[in-house]
Amino acid sequence: MRLYRILAVTRRIFRDMRNDKRTLALIFVAPVFAMFVFGLAFSGDVKDVHVIVINEDKGILSPTGKISLSEVILSHMDTDVLDMEYMEDVNDGIEKVKDGKAYAVIIFPENFTKDLSSSSFSGNTAIKIMIDKSNINVANAILKTVNTAIYTTMEKMGKKMPITIEDEAIYGGNAEFMDFFVPGIMAFVVYLLTTLLTLLSFVGERTSGTLNRLLSTPLTESEIVTGYAVAFGTMGTIQAALLLTIGIVVFKITIIGDIILAFVVIALLAVTWQSLGILLSSLAKREAQAVQFLPFIVLPALLLAGIF
Repeated sequence: MRLYRILAVTRRIFRDMRNDKRTLALIFVAPVFAMFVFGLAFSGDVKDVHVIVINEDKGILSPTGKISLSEVILSHMDTDVLDMEYMEDVNDGIEKVKDGKAYAVIIFPENFTKDLSSSSFSGNTAIKIMIDKSNINVANAILKTVNTAIYTTMEKMGKKMPITIEDEAIYGGNAEFMDFFVPGIMAFVVYLLTTLLTLLSFVGERTSGTLNRLLSTPLTESEIVTGYAVAFGTMGTIQAALLLTIGIVVFKITIIGDIILAFVVIALLAVTWQSLGILLSSLAKREAQAVQFLPFIVLPALLLAGIF
């Protein structure tokens, strides 16, 4: 083993990289991009969660005016976490959650302040929260914020208030961790495999000269691209059906709603992402450059899609 030979090989590699400006740029851009995506994904807590507040508490009258402990608790809610909208009808609030326009309905009972202020009251009064638990991170943030507001109110009043929280799930009541995790992974796998398969196949056929030979036939460019899109879209749809079947049969995920609609959504993802693979293939001259697109393809979908 000779040092000068090793250095000669090293110089040749650096010389090749210097001449390949695109590869050189990706070497420096990819890690910076990865760092920003990781920072964005894990840099903060849940914020601006839209919730509905139904305050039926009538309060009590005192010599200094009306006292409403529900209003005191609401004033201690972290407004950075909860975006509160006040409504009067519980059913309207529940419909907003079902329509995906809110995550929870927080209900204060009619005699909330009266019961807590009564010296003869020995039981517990409850704040009811009807919540969408399909996103467990958001649901936990809501419950934590309400509990913190109750604790802050108790601490400032200098006494223990017998308040409990009754949470009722509108969605995701009996779901387990895999029910949240598997659907996201199914969509991610279809996205990743379809995009990469299309990208690498298209680049490989360009570098091998297959595309040039096809263009020498009566085929037009649009016909070639459409043919690829149909082929890889079909393969992605088959992958979607396979993954959905495994999720149901093997992992026994809970499905509420139309299973055909779930399949259609994943299949549409497959058809869409093979188009991304074809688009990216136009930016890569060889397989090595295509592989360098991996950080730009994988990290945003994996970290920013809410799977974790």
